Amino acid sequence: MTSASQLPTQNEGLLSAPEKLPTMYDLPSEDPEEPGLPDEFHGWQPQILQLTFKPKNWPGDRVFSAADLNLYYDVEHPLWHKRPDWFGAVGVSRLYEGWDMRLSYVMWQERVSPLIVVELLSPGTEDEDLGQTISTPGKPPTKWQVYEEILRVPYYVVFSRYTDELQVFGLVGDRYQSIALTNGRLLIPEAELSLGLWQGSYQGINRLWLRWFTMEGELILLPTEEAAAAEERAAIAEERASIAEQHAELLRARLLELGIDPDSL
Repeated sequence: MTSASQLPTQNEGLLSAPEKLPTMYDLPSEDPEEPGLPDEFHGWQPQILQLTFKPKNWPGDRVFSAADLNLYYDVEHPLWHKRPDWFGAVGVSRLYEGWDMRLSYVMWQERVSPLIVVELLSPGTEDEDLGQTISTPGKPPTKWQVYEEILRVPYYVVFSRYTDELQVFGLVGDRYQSIALTNGRLLIPEAELSLGLWQGSYQGINRLWLRWFTMEGELILLPTEEAAAAEERAAIAEERASIAEQHAELLRARLLELGIDPDSL
């Protein structure tokens, strides 16, 4: 009989045969009953989009964006909703009824559809994200149908971190069509912004990220990048001031050597 003191600890049991245990890829965070639940990438990527979605032609209090927030779209079926990985809307109050943070986005109250929706491909949601599933009568419509036919979202973007493939669709008439990128970016004149891929480090992870740019292609900076840029500008200004002071001192010394009182000039 094995005594309690002879039983392996939890960690010892986990580490005793790692080659026989499932890996992270075998044990994703996504629930088979509810595909598309967030993994780590689904946290960082929408955060980048949200922090840099700054339309130039709209005041900040008339811009709203959200990640993983329920979007209710059918007044006849008020519990039906989609949960975009990220979406942005312009011409709507930043706060719910002008004073509170939103718990959800309810179309029959907001009356403003998102300008853009971004979905991040997951193995469990890829077919629906790309409009390759068919809705069942009496059941909620697919994401594609909601974005295209009901909400009529002007821009629908799908990005895969596995292949780094960016697919963009725009409403042409009453149907989505693939949109050609301009210099690798999706131009969105309604917000005076563009959307494209950027190779860089965020939260210590260097990879391709989906980022907002100006229409001309200048990167919209994250708050941390803005702070770093401000520090760099301050350091440059301080260095220039120091050099100017040194030059003034050298000039003063030279004038004194020549018998000229610099204060009399």
